[in-house]
Amino acid sequence: MERNITAELLEWKNMERNRMPLVLYGARQVGKTYALQNFGRDYYKNFIYINFERMPVIAEFFDGDLKPDRLIRFLEEYFNEKIIPGQTLLIFDEIQACERALTSLKYFAEEAPEYHVAAAGSLLGVAIHREKYSFPVGKVIMKTMYPLQFDEFLRAMGNGHLVTIIREHFSSMEQMPEQTHRELLLWLRRYMLVGGMPAAVKKYIEDQSVINVPELQMMILNAYTADMAKYAEAGESTKIQNAFRSLPAQLAKDNKKFQYKLIRKGATAGLFGDSIAWLVMAGVVLEADRVTRGEMPVRVFRDVSAFKLYMADTGLLSAFAGIMPENMIRDDLSDVYKGALTENYVAQTLKGNGYDLYYWTSDSPQAEVDFVIQKEGKVIPVEVKYGENVHARSIKHYIRMYHPETVIRLTARNFGEDEDGMKSIPLYAAFCL
Repeated sequence: MERNITAELLEWKNMERNRMPLVLYGARQVGKTYALQNFGRDYYKNFIYINFERMPVIAEFFDGDLKPDRLIRFLEEYFNEKIIPGQTLLIFDEIQACERALTSLKYFAEEAPEYHVAAAGSLLGVAIHREKYSFPVGKVIMKTMYPLQFDEFLRAMGNGHLVTIIREHFSSMEQMPEQTHRELLLWLRRYMLVGGMPAAVKKYIEDQSVINVPELQMMILNAYTADMAKYAEAGESTKIQNAFRSLPAQLAKDNKKFQYKLIRKGATAGLFGDSIAWLVMAGVVLEADRVTRGEMPVRVFRDVSAFKLYMADTGLLSAFAGIMPENMIRDDLSDVYKGALTENYVAQTLKGNGYDLYYWTSDSPQAEVDFVIQKEGKVIPVEVKYGENVHARSIKHYIRMYHPETVIRLTARNFGEDEDGMKSIPLYAAFCL
């Protein structure tokens, strides 16, 4: 599968100055190992892959002196392969299992920047926080990898030409031919069921059917739950799992603000705040913070007492909520959950494009804008609707208050500009933002 992260990896490889070791973050099973190995295979003379969970002998060697030349000599002897600066990619996988390997990245940055080192790990953020690891801040380049976005999904399906067409119409804002528009909405519906976890996409491609995809997705969700038991302390593990299991219910309401009472009776931020932070650090969920003003810079207007949580993958949310393939294909879902899946899809897409997630609300009158993004010194409100019928009271209130230059409405409508001056962009083109 062709992944968007490859372009960022190639940019890192070609840096002429200040290139440091790269650390690839991301939830378990989003394809970090595959992406790095594929990158090493396609763009280097050779690559050496070290998995610190499966190769304890190598992990033990890092207990000694961390001078890069000593480590390079050992790895060349162990793998019987020459490590050539700029031509060999060193991949340190599951690096959270070896704190000394994490520390070694600092010395590669300072003493041997000519070597190309890329690291990845499952639950790396959680492990660093829990074990109080000394992270080489300022000595590594951080990248985050997410599940496949819709454009990556289309390419995996052999429909790369549709990605090109979408981008062309996004640039020109010309209407998509109606038949193509309807075809893309159908592909988006399939994507919202299959999602972007590589294993689920692969299963869909192999079977040419969505029937068996939910079973595989439940296996991934069960693996996430097992991680909560493995990587969290006993007392915290149960709370993390309870917070996680509340996600489908949190999104199955008109007001999608996270409510602790849906975890259990008497739940509070004091009891479950650390559990939610764990889920965010693990990359399992995405957090969107409320902002009180639609002005620059957005971050300073955060209200930490109010937030929403989305699943990092909409396909996993579909499986978690018990949505069956026939429900999605027949469009046989409640309007509330259609909206929940659509909003989750947009959150996943915006986060994958590098945006911090925020939403805006007003108390008097009551109004809410689904997302506000900060781009090129501007604050852009983004309204999300599942269907073609739109109700614009909240977004109009926002416009009256802040007079934004650009307003985006993501719906099932075609490209165009609405009578109220909003840019109408089809949901399937969200990846272009």
